Parts: sequence; structure tokens; C-alpha cells
Amino acid sequence: MFDDLRELYQEVILDHGKRPRNFRCIADANRQAHGNNPICGDMLVVYLAVDGGGVIRDLAFQGKGCAISMASASMMTEILKGRSVAEAEKLFRCFHEMCTKDDAKTCENADQDTLDRLSMLSGVREFPVRVKCATLAWHTMHAAVESKQPVEVSTERGQV
Repeated sequence: MFDDLRELYQEVILDHGKRPRNFRCIADANRQAHGNNPICGDMLVVYLAVDGGGVIRDLAFQGKGCAISMASASMMTEILKGRSVAEAEKLFRCFHEMCTKDDAKTCENADQDTLDRLSMLSGVREFPVRVKCATLAWHTMHAAVESKQPVEVSTERGQV
């Protein structure tokens, strides 16, 4: 059973990596950030269109990177679209914790379906170099939300 689940997770990650969802620029984006992981060459831009009520009406990305990086960005855009900025920030912290710690306390009281989807990428915890690949899009989204203007993000300086 465990091998079947691992195979399913790999298929989902490969599908998102090869055919990323929301891979485009948003013309009316009011927040964006550039992300860079110089260790493996992952580079992306995250675009957000946040309405006056703090809801992410549209979310997309462009860039290049490994399958994990692209899959994570693709899944993030699907998960966060239509959520509030506050929910996005909570899921950012939750996902980062899932990828870096065995006990994800931040994830308590979070939507179980969302956690199940994110858990597909949490296996990077076993490969510390890959954590940066999985979390780059999330850190970039966080930077875009926090700055409310275009900014540059790099995982080179220990931001992950």
C-alpha cells in the first residue's frame, strides 16, 4: 500500500512538473516577486492579483526549474487561488514546516484536503538539498504578499 501511495505522489509531482498549471503572467497583478535558487538554477516569478478584501483572485508563475520546483509552484497556485492572504500565509508556514520538521504543529486546524495535497511534496524533508526546490515558490509568494510590490527573493542566503 505504501509503495502504491508513493507511486501516486510521484505521478502527481511529475504531471505538475511537466504540465504546470497557471504557468503565465498576470497582466493585472498587483503583487509579484522574483525567486532564485542558485544551488540548482531554479528561477521563477510569482504573480498575484489580490483584491481590496485581501483575497487572492488570481495567482500564477513563470520560470524554470527542476520537476519538484515546478510541481510545487503549480500546486501552490491551484491551492491558494480564491483564498485570503491570511490563509495563504498560514499555508506557507504549514508547508515550510511540513518540509523541514517531522512534527508540523503549524498545520493544526488546517484544511485536511489541502494538507493531503501538500504532503505529496513533504518527502523532500529526507533530502535537505531538495527542500529549497519545494519551498522556493512558497517563499516567493510570501515575499510578494509581504512587500506588496515587486521584490527579489533568493534562497542562497539561508531564507529557506
